[in-house]
Amino acid sequence: MAPVDFINVRKSFGAVPIIKGVNIEIADGEFVILVGPSGCGKSTLLRMLAGLENITAGEIRIGGRVVNKMPPKERDIAMVFQNYALYPHMTVAENMGFSLLMNGVAKQEIAAMVKPAAEILGLTNLLDRYPRQLSGGQRQRVAMGRAIVRNPQVFLFDEPLSNLDAKLRVQMRVEIKELHQRLKTTTVYVTHDQIEAMTMADKIVVMHDGIVEQIGAPLELYDRPVNLFVAGFIGSPAMNMIEGRLSPSNPLVFLTAAGTALPLARPIDAAKGKALIYGLRPEHVRLEANGIPATVVVTEPTGSETQVIVRLDAVDLILMFHERIDVRPGETLHLAIDKSAVHLFDKETGMRL
Repeated sequence: MAPVDFINVRKSFGAVPIIKGVNIEIADGEFVILVGPSGCGKSTLLRMLAGLENITAGEIRIGGRVVNKMPPKERDIAMVFQNYALYPHMTVAENMGFSLLMNGVAKQEIAAMVKPAAEILGLTNLLDRYPRQLSGGQRQRVAMGRAIVRNPQVFLFDEPLSNLDAKLRVQMRVEIKELHQRLKTTTVYVTHDQIEAMTMADKIVVMHDGIVEQIGAPLELYDRPVNLFVAGFIGSPAMNMIEGRLSPSNPLVFLTAAGTALPLARPIDAAKGKALIYGLRPEHVRLEANGIPATVVVTEPTGSETQVIVRLDAVDLILMFHERIDVRPGETLHLAIDKSAVHLFDKETGMRL
């Protein structure tokens, strides 16, 4: 186990900057997830940590050692890829122990190392099978087992669940988190799925366009997003965004472009005179007889909750109710907003006020 540090790391392809001065501190034993949309630089950052990409500037440290020019095999890391990367002509046991074999470890010793890893991952009865005889989830466990037997300082996961169906992804999320809790090895995990990030990480790094937008615990990012990008990316369904300004006569009222009044919990001096974005999570609304009127557009019952899309002043909002609501398109709902949970952003800079 070891801490990992990115210190002003930059990466350019020719004259095009891809990673633009990233600073991240990962503590020993921490489970950190790099999350962001496609093209944000998260996989490039992981590949630089693994030694599969050269860095243009800055430093990467593993366990306090600068590894910028160190070859991958000397970094004491193990990587799990999206496509499993298993040898089809080798059994499960042979796949798991192959890297040890290449390093000159005796076969008896390899077998002794593969056995406990297989027990951890529930692969004991599959050790003599070939990859073609396994399900997608079992193949991913083999890829994880191959990483475990190396006993590295750092585990790297590059979107390992992307090829699995929805139910299996949920199961594998639990298994990977449980594995980390058991082994306590520093883990850096890349995904574009913010649900994976929220449910698995000790700390999330939100990336966008080659920079780090925010670093923090999952609920910290959910409750206090630093800007509009993080607010819109973290959370499913996404935060609702409504444009407007403060009321000139009442600092506790936000006025939409059409003049509808929405509540604020406290006056915010920095918001005066500015074009604003009113951020509202779908679950922070309830029904109230004398509330703000909005027209139902679509209802999406899921059993445990009901999502309702309503139109307020030509803006569509997604609302989430944990009770079952029998409403139809065209009907009017009256809404009460939990003003203590409202977020206010500067429209020009995108920063939270």
